[in-house]
Amino acid sequence: MRSAAGSAVEGAAPAEIVDRLVDVLEQAVASLTRSGDGPIISASSEAPPPHRFDFVHNLELRAVVEQAYTDSRRALEQQRYYLALLTSCGILEAIVTDALEHKGLGALTTSDTPAGKISDWPFETRLAVAEKAGLIRGGCARLPSVARTYRNPTDANGDSHSKSTVSESDARRTGQVLHVVMRDLDPGGREEFL
Repeated sequence: MRSAAGSAVEGAAPAEIVDRLVDVLEQAVASLTRSGDGPIISASSEAPPPHRFDFVHNLELRAVVEQAYTDSRRALEQQRYYLALLTSCGILEAIVTDALEHKGLGALTTSDTPAGKISDWPFETRLAVAEKAGLIRGGCARLPSVARTYRNPTDANGDSHSKSTVSESDARRTGQVLHVVMRDLDPGGREEFL
């Protein structure tokens, strides 16, 4: 550090060092946010959104599921449980399908693997095959029945699913299962899912 007179000093109080560092950082922010042509960068303190779905192989799908994830969380906060559950299930189906397709149908073939395109398989089948292939663990066992049949307008008893039949518990548990599957598919990923 230099003294006010400009000569080098051998020591300085920690508070003085911190004050000078803060001053330099403020000058840097000021110079980056003001230029002759307008701001170069925003001085916003908002961090960019995390990339939760970097493990998704289909690049076009990443942005879609990231937005859907945000929408699902918002719906849950707004107590729109039916929408939160449907969105979480859609994300779950999309990321499991992506993982299965990346693995390849040839690598998934077992005696009970259905024929045809993976995207044509029922939701439950995709989950079961992904588990048997070791892509995901047993977290899907916790899915509520309304989530397992989210694509079907009626359940096994002929009762129709509606906004009133989805509880807060159903929506939250489905979101929790989604987080478990996300961790399964991205084992080296961050713990930012929750």
